[in-house]
Amino acid sequence: MQFAIQAIHRMQSVSLEIDAIDMADARRQAETRGYAIVAIRAARGQWFKARGRASFPLLQFNQSLLILLRAGLSIVEAIDTLAQRETRGDARRILLDLREQLGTGLTLSAALERHRAVFPALYVAGVRANERTGGLVEAIERFILYRAQAEQLRKRIVGAAVYPALILAVGALVIGFLLLYVIPRFSQVFEDMGDRIPAMSRLLLQWGQFVHAHGLAVLLGMVAVVAGAVAALRTPAVRGALARRVMRLPRIGEYVRTYQLARFYRALGLLQQAGIPIRPALEMVEGLLPQSLHASLAGARRDIGEGRSLSDAFENNGLTTIVAARLLRVAENTGRMGEMLERTAIFHEDDIAEALDWFIRLFEPALMIAIGLIIGLIVLLMYAPIFELAGSLQ
Repeated sequence: MQFAIQAIHRMQSVSLEIDAIDMADARRQAETRGYAIVAIRAARGQWFKARGRASFPLLQFNQSLLILLRAGLSIVEAIDTLAQRETRGDARRILLDLREQLGTGLTLSAALERHRAVFPALYVAGVRANERTGGLVEAIERFILYRAQAEQLRKRIVGAAVYPALILAVGALVIGFLLLYVIPRFSQVFEDMGDRIPAMSRLLLQWGQFVHAHGLAVLLGMVAVVAGAVAALRTPAVRGALARRVMRLPRIGEYVRTYQLARFYRALGLLQQAGIPIRPALEMVEGLLPQSLHASLAGARRDIGEGRSLSDAFENNGLTTIVAARLLRVAENTGRMGEMLERTAIFHEDDIAEALDWFIRLFEPALMIAIGLIIGLIVLLMYAPIFELAGSLQ
């Protein structure tokens, strides 16, 4: 979640935006960087995201802007054209403000910085760095590629999770229907059979009798448990504890860490290709790393400040993989650090995508088998008294 912060840094008033779990985490991150907090609030863009989609289409804006700039329009003319064709009120207001600020003589980066909740710090920094060299088109091209590639794996993960989630939801509904509706009615039919019912079936039917007698209380209790679980998952302590447990899992934790590092490498590579020095670039991408790796990043910045190479600083502080460490050393020898960081991110993302495909191929049938076994066991225990009764009549 993004938070907009007003602060004092080196006797100057500054505004910044931080990606954090909650407001306390954002405050902690800012204070760690040496900022004295004056005010902090959720960034305006978060309200747009809560509606399910960002109000300002950043990627579409950059794609359209790139086409107009390549066609020969000036930046003011391009922004004015996009503002006139925009039909969404919030996005149109932002574009009109950009045009107005450019008309007063501000640079594009300065105008973009006025809307920190919409335009990420990485994007503004890339535009600012390339304005000096006249490479604005190249900066926009790199950002479009960065956003497209960064979103590709995330969408693949989300898409791969849809079918298992659907199977799990349907299975949960069927099991809930059996436990809360069917079994209570079966329990009334076999209430007089007493000890002739098998032990496991008796427990299941006792559950049905309990639900039949206290149905509303059971339903309210289940709702309370679900609501409590959702509320707990929103707290930083619980989410942090779950994240630490996931990171300890033998293979899954390794892939989660690799995914986090890949995002970090890609963003850092974007800034390096824009010509931004490594230490300011590391500060800008800190929010892409989880809280557990912030201390490692601080250690890497300290080592770089003391004159160590980027590869040694990352390796000594646990911010590399075996492949990343070697590629970074090659980049230091060739002087193509930004390009090599991007290649490192691509390598790891391809590795994660392949592992994800294998996981889904194994997990989906395993989940279906598990749900089928649970439903089959419940049905078998429900009909066991009928089999027992039929056997006693022979």
